[in-house]
Amino acid sequence: MGEKERIESFEDLEVYQKLFELHLEINESSLQFPKHELYELGSQIRRSSNSIPANLAECWNNRHNNIYLEGINRAFGEYQETLHHLQVAYRKGYITKEIYVNYRERYEECARMLRGLESALRRWKARGDGWRGYEYEQE
Repeated sequence: MGEKERIESFEDLEVYQKLFELHLEINESSLQFPKHELYELGSQIRRSSNSIPANLAECWNNRHNNIYLEGINRAFGEYQETLHHLQVAYRKGYITKEIYVNYRERYEECARMLRGLESALRRWKARGDGWRGYEYEQE
């Protein structure tokens, strides 16, 4: 387990930071796809990879844990979509196996971190107290 940190903003979440960096890298990689894919697969992978951290940001200030849990659920859906697009890009030869494996492993790590955040929110919800400003043990 990592050390405990006080979370004041979605930007403080290590998982958000990692997902944001992944999006920036995928954005740059996708701009190297063949011209005919820039507005097809390229656009789809840019949007889905951006939606994962965006869902965390969007639901952050909501006062209801259920809404934030739903945001995490939507982030998981976008995560699955991004993995699909990465696999397509790899199979079509737009990214190397090494790049594909690197992205996939990093996304899987983020998925574990999202599950940890989801579990923490469910525990706080069960206790009946709020969760913002609480210490959260990040992996």
